[in-house]
Amino acid sequence: MKRIEIDKVKRISIKERASRVALENFARVDKKNVLEELIPDILAGKNFKNLIKYIVNAKKKKKPRILAYGAHLVKCGLSPIVIKLIENGWLTAAATNGAGIIHDYEIAKVGYTSEEVAEGIKDGSFGMSRETGIFLNNVAKKATISSIGLGYSFGREVELSKNLPHKNYSIAAACYRHKIPFTVHVAIGTDIVYQHPECDGASWGKVSYDDFLKFAEVVSKLDDGGVFLNFGSAVLIPEVFLKALSLARNIKCPVANFTTANFDMFRLYRPTQNIVQRPTADSGQGYDFSGHHEIMLPLLYYFLHCGSKGRKVEW
Repeated sequence: MKRIEIDKVKRISIKERASRVALENFARVDKKNVLEELIPDILAGKNFKNLIKYIVNAKKKKKPRILAYGAHLVKCGLSPIVIKLIENGWLTAAATNGAGIIHDYEIAKVGYTSEEVAEGIKDGSFGMSRETGIFLNNVAKKATISSIGLGYSFGREVELSKNLPHKNYSIAAACYRHKIPFTVHVAIGTDIVYQHPECDGASWGKVSYDDFLKFAEVVSKLDDGGVFLNFGSAVLIPEVFLKALSLARNIKCPVANFTTANFDMFRLYRPTQNIVQRPTADSGQGYDFSGHHEIMLPLLYYFLHCGSKGRKVEW
């Protein structure tokens, strides 16, 4: 069989060829090893720096900077960073799932959380912490009576309580203190609070729906420069965000030209579709970052807190 005549191939100079990566994009370690220079302006590094710019611009334009997160963020010990971002004005709203406030409460109450599920499930003791069940179910009932929403009610109860010695670590309480929206989005049966005799399912459904409507109102203001961040919620928040956005666009169209970013250890279907791709398909930009929360959130904090002040932390 005849072989192609490779000596007839047409070539061009490397100097004439278009290239996507240049030395100017490389990490710089020659002088001061500051973090901004250690991260190259290539692929995820470039995307991360771009996200920081969009967050900074959103703050300048007074557009929403929403943080949504799964309970794992609290269990990774990152509440102090979220609280500092709230205090410094980088976040204007926060949203989580039911587990998010369970761990928030337990940290505020006793300073530890995250039980041994594998052991507790053997004898049915998993999820049966008395204080957690009583406190959260009472919060849901109170919120139903006053129609103030689950997140606000929880944050207020934590902040005003005299029996929570570690409440300064509560994200919900920080949102209450700084008067920014905090919403909680539950799925009945997924959290340990539904195993307790104080539970009233109707109350949980009502107050979480109240929070959904509040969340949709916050999402409606993302138009033209807002930023939505999701840390670690792989199913619930992506679904809630998509429905809230659709509702907001139906009533207050347009809600466009904003930035989304998903942070998780793995790339998964719902966050990719419902946060990164679908909401920004016609305008704006969506980013997806893979990595451990205990590394990625401190990195985000560094760039916002230190970079915005013109400071460079040397290693």
